[in-house]
Amino acid sequence: MCEACGVPGHVPRPDGDPPRRFAALRNRDCRPYLFGAGLAMMADNIEHVITYWVLWEKFHSPALAGFEVISHWVPFLVLSMWFGSLADRFDCRRVIQCAQALFMAVSVAWGVLFLTDSLQMWEACLLLVLHGLAGALWAPGEQLMLHDFVGAAELPSAIQLNATFRSLGILFGPVVGSALLLGLGPVAGIFVNVAFYLPLTLFLFRTRFTGHTRDSHAQPRVGALESLRVLREVAANRTLVSMIVLAGLGSFFVGASMQAAMPIFANGFGDEGAGAAYGVLLFATGAGGVLGGLLLEATGWVRPNVPAAVVSTVLYGLASLYFALTASYPVAIVLLLVGGMANLASMAISQTVVQLQAPAADRGRVIGAYGMSANGLRAGSGFTVGLLGAAIGVHASLALSAGALSLGALAAGFFALRRRPAG
Repeated sequence: MCEACGVPGHVPRPDGDPPRRFAALRNRDCRPYLFGAGLAMMADNIEHVITYWVLWEKFHSPALAGFEVISHWVPFLVLSMWFGSLADRFDCRRVIQCAQALFMAVSVAWGVLFLTDSLQMWEACLLLVLHGLAGALWAPGEQLMLHDFVGAAELPSAIQLNATFRSLGILFGPVVGSALLLGLGPVAGIFVNVAFYLPLTLFLFRTRFTGHTRDSHAQPRVGALESLRVLREVAANRTLVSMIVLAGLGSFFVGASMQAAMPIFANGFGDEGAGAAYGVLLFATGAGGVLGGLLLEATGWVRPNVPAAVVSTVLYGLASLYFALTASYPVAIVLLLVGGMANLASMAISQTVVQLQAPAADRGRVIGAYGMSANGLRAGSGFTVGLLGAAIGVHASLALSAGALSLGALAAGFFALRRRPAG
């Protein structure tokens, strides 16, 4: 609840001035970080394109394909709180650089194994896990850096634009990855991919911001007991709980399953053009995220509060539900665009609220708890859509999961906004 106005779920602004449009891009410290993060996210997706193709061609293992998804998201579920405590205690520049160095080392290791044609199954599993660890290590430190770059007043802009640049990386990563795979081959392509991680890594040597320059507090201890203490404090804050639950609902019920199931939906729009339909549907999903981020920044209509997060999450669930049921190809494209915009808005708003309400000394661990829910639970969508889809059909499983997401979002909003009884 806002102490200034008494309105549940409202997040007060530090000042009364309206936020500037694209404020984070106007910030000379934050701007290069956004571009570097977008390139690094593109490199992440390029690696997926190249390695997943090579692994399928070499092993033809559906089990390994499933492990690719699990290994990417389970590190977020298991280690986000601990990585958040590292971001709270240490220089976030160095934490992020360690993550980027691990990304690059994994790409180089893939390249050497491809070049020598000596890749074994256990080596592939190890590299997939290390890649997932790098992503989980990067996430909390990144959010602390964004807060440090712009401060609380312009934090919504930084988070929205960071999500937009990440969406651009996700959108163009498969395109660039396919071009490298076809034009240079997997060996040269994976080595070239290392270069896309360098701009962010080098920029962090030049910036004076550490993730902690705006907040002065004692360095917290790193350990399980400290993480449990933070979780207890988070549990006492209805707004934080609702935002973490909202993020987890979207990840668990829809999450990464939409992209994995897209070939099935593409085939449903006609066998002759299934390949083209698949590409267009994937592009619409990514483009929706980019468009949503740009609209949030350009209009400034949506404020970071609980009702906005709930409405955008419900809209994401409804768009996914109707996408699962529609037989119209044009309608499906529109629904994916709307769903992509709503999903980006939901994640950006909820993450902003979490950052603004988190205590400065524990911000990294609170963000870690959010990341544990928002990213780690994506592995669960393999059950809610994938395994359930094997029993009742993917269209029906996605529709049921999306409906559950919408109802869960309404329940989380009611929990956050319901006033506590007096006394």
